Amino acid sequence: MAIKNNYIAVAYQLYVKESENEKEELVEECSSEHPFMFISKLRAVLEPFEEALEPLKEGDKFDFVIPCEKAYGEFDEQLMFDVPKANFMRNGKFDSTHIYEGNIIPLQGEDGSRFNGVVIEVKDDAVTIDLNHPRAGQDLHFIGTIVTHREATNEEVTQMINALSGGGCCGGGCGDCGGGCGSGEGGGCCGEEGGCGSCCNS
Repeated sequence: MAIKNNYIAVAYQLYVKESENEKEELVEECSSEHPFMFISKLRAVLEPFEEALEPLKEGDKFDFVIPCEKAYGEFDEQLMFDVPKANFMRNGKFDSTHIYEGNIIPLQGEDGSRFNGVVIEVKDDAVTIDLNHPRAGQDLHFIGTIVTHREATNEEVTQMINALSGGGCCGGGCGDCGGGCGSGEGGGCCGEEGGCGSCCNS
């Protein structure tokens, strides 16, 4: 039996708490005019996110929480690194245009793998990079509405697969190219603070 891929677009608000004693804070929002979209069964979004939305129909409302251990895991201090400033030189000068506190930068491992890091601090001789996902350690509380829920076309599935294979933004995330909190790794076109999940699983 062939796998059925669905095209799902949602308008949502994402709330998180920085600590147990704080109130939830709105950190991300996608409107019905600019919804977050994904194709099901392609591992493009967090599994609990897809599982919560897959049974719903167009117009249905949702309100659910993904605990951090099922989202982006606990914050790991071992994923903080000091990288020599020499690694960020352009034309003999330090690349201050892109390497500044709070910016998300694309990185590549020795094995060729690609991932994002957040610049935490620019020191005299090194740059502190955080490889944790921006939402690591946070429970993700989603409240929203299903804007579209239908079977995906072959063309849509192909486009999404191409994007997930390294073609950059798969087009259709929240607003420009991302933001959504569905994606598995939070790479690619991640939107605000790396998003939680653009639809790009790179």
